[in-house]
Amino acid sequence: MALSLLDAVSLNVEDVLTIVNNLLLMLGGVAAFIIGMNMMGNGLEKAAGKPIRRLMGKATKNRFLGIVTGAAVTAIVTSSSATTVMIVGFVNVGLMTLAQATSLIMGANIGTTITAFISAISTTGGTLEITSIFAFIAFVGALMTMISKNEKVKRVGVILEGLGLIFVGMNTMSSSMATLIKDTDSNVSIAIQNLFVAIGAGKDTLTWEIIVLFLLGALITGLVQSSAAVTAIVISLASANLITFPMAMFIILGTNVGTTVTAMLSSIGTSVNARRTAMVHLMFNIIGSVIFMIVLAFTSKYVSAFLDKAIGIVSWEIAIFHMCFNILTTLILVPFIKYLVKLACIIVREKKGKPEETAEPLDSRILKTPAIAVGQTRKEFCRVMDDTYSNYRLALDMLTSRNASEKEKFTEEKKRIDGICEYLTKFLVKLSLSELSEVDENKVSSFYHVASDIGRIGDYSENIANYAEKMADDDLNFSEHAWDEVREMDTLISRLYNYAEKAFGGIDVSYLSNAEFVEKDIDKMSDQMRESHLRRTAENRCTPEAGAIFLELTISMERIGGHLKNIADSIRMYAGTSSLATAK
Repeated sequence: MALSLLDAVSLNVEDVLTIVNNLLLMLGGVAAFIIGMNMMGNGLEKAAGKPIRRLMGKATKNRFLGIVTGAAVTAIVTSSSATTVMIVGFVNVGLMTLAQATSLIMGANIGTTITAFISAISTTGGTLEITSIFAFIAFVGALMTMISKNEKVKRVGVILEGLGLIFVGMNTMSSSMATLIKDTDSNVSIAIQNLFVAIGAGKDTLTWEIIVLFLLGALITGLVQSSAAVTAIVISLASANLITFPMAMFIILGTNVGTTVTAMLSSIGTSVNARRTAMVHLMFNIIGSVIFMIVLAFTSKYVSAFLDKAIGIVSWEIAIFHMCFNILTTLILVPFIKYLVKLACIIVREKKGKPEETAEPLDSRILKTPAIAVGQTRKEFCRVMDDTYSNYRLALDMLTSRNASEKEKFTEEKKRIDGICEYLTKFLVKLSLSELSEVDENKVSSFYHVASDIGRIGDYSENIANYAEKMADDDLNFSEHAWDEVREMDTLISRLYNYAEKAFGGIDVSYLSNAEFVEKDIDKMSDQMRESHLRRTAENRCTPEAGAIFLELTISMERIGGHLKNIADSIRMYAGTSSLATAK
C-alpha cells in the first residue's frame, strides 16, 4: 500500500500544476452547482409555498404521510439538510412530536436523491450539448429577472437560472476531471489511476480501504454540509473513469452519514426533544449505511455487474443506487420508529433536577424555509390573539364582579404576552430579510401591524383591569342600566373577535363584511353609552367618580373593537377581494 502511494505521487512540477489547475476548475464547478441548487430550491420554494404549508400540515396524521411529506418538501427545496434543520426547529417549539419528526426525516432522505438524478442527466452522453441547452436556459432566466417587473416571471427566471447553473457546474466538474486522464499514458493519468487502485478500487471484501472510502464520503460531506454537492463530485469522478462504481457506492454511503452534521449542529442549544430529533437522524443514517456497507462489501461486484447490464451509464447507476439505498433503508427501519425514538431518549437524557427552559415561540431554524416560517408566524399570532382576548375577559370579569383579586394574574399574563409580541416582532425582522415571494412579503408587512394591534388591545384591557381595581377599592358601582350597556358592548366585542379570528387565522375575506358591520355597531353603542351617561348624570343617577370610570371604560372598549377590526382587515393586503381565499 505504501509503495503504491509513493508510485502514485511521482510527478514533476508540470504534472502538479496540471492537477492544481483542474482541481481549481472542479471547485469552481462545485461552487456553481451549489449556487444553482440554492437558487432553484429558493425559487421553487417561493412558487410552492402554499403546497409546502399544506403538506407540512398533513404530516402529523400518520408515519407514511410523514415520509411522503418529507420526500416532497425535500424535493422542492432540493436540500435534505434544510428540511431536517426545519424539522429540528419544529420539534424545538413543540409543533411536532419526535415520532412525527422521525417519519419526515426518513422521507427527506428519499427526497434528496432527486439531486443525483439531476447530476446524472447532465453527464449523460453528449454532455456539452445538454449543458449548452441549459446554459442558454440560464441566460433566458437571467434576462427574465433583469427585464421583467412581474414577480411571477422573475420567480420563474430565478428557477431557470439555478437549473442552468447546476448543469454548467456539473459540466465544469466533469470536464476538469476528464482532462486529467485524456492522455492515458501521461504521468498525471497513471498517477491518479494508481492512487485510486491503491485505496481499494474494485475490492469486494470488507477491508480497511472500503472503510476509508466510506469515511472519506462522510468527512467531505460534513465539511461541505451538502450531500448533493459531494454526490455530484462522485458522479463526475465516476463519469471520468477516475473511480469505479463500487468505490462510488461506498462514498455515497458515507455522504448519508456526513449530511447529518448540519442537523446535529442546528440542535445545539435547543430543547431536549430537538436534540433527540437530530440524534434520530444520525442513527437512521448510520444504521442504514452500516447495513448496506456490510452487504455490499461482499456483493458490490454483483450489484455493479447487474446495473452495468441493465443501465450501462455509470452516472445513472449511481443515482439509482442512491435512491434504492434510501428507499430500502426507510422500508427496513420504518417499523422500528418507536424503538429509534426510545433509543434517542436513552442517548439524549433530560438533566435531572434542572427543568428545561421554555422554548421560544418560533425557532429561527425554520427561516431556512421562509414559506413555512410565514405560516407558523401566523399561527403564533393566532395564539397570542386568543391569549390577549382571554386576558380581556379576565379584566372585564373583575370589573363586573368588582373583585380585583386576580389583578396580579392579569398583570403576569400581560407581561408574558408582551414578551411574546416583542419576540415575534424581532422574528419578523429576520423573516423580512429572507427570500420571500411578493405575497409573503405582504403578509410579513401586515404582521407588524397585527403585532401592534394586539399590543394595544392588551393595553386597553389593562385599563379595564385598573378600573376594576379602583371600583373595588372605592366601593363604586354603576346603575343596572349602565351594566346592561357594558354587557351589550362586550357581546359585540366578542362577536367581532370571532370574526377577526376567522378572517385572520383562515385568511378568509368572507368574514370582513361581518366584522365591518359589528364594528359599526360598536361605534353606535359607544355613542349610545355616552348619551345615556349624560342623561343619568343630569338625573343624578350616577356619581361623578363612577361616571368618569364609565366614560373611560366606553372609550377602552370601543378602541378594542377598532383594533380587532384592524386585525381582520390586515388580510386585505394579500388575500384579494374574493369571497373565500384558499391560501393558508
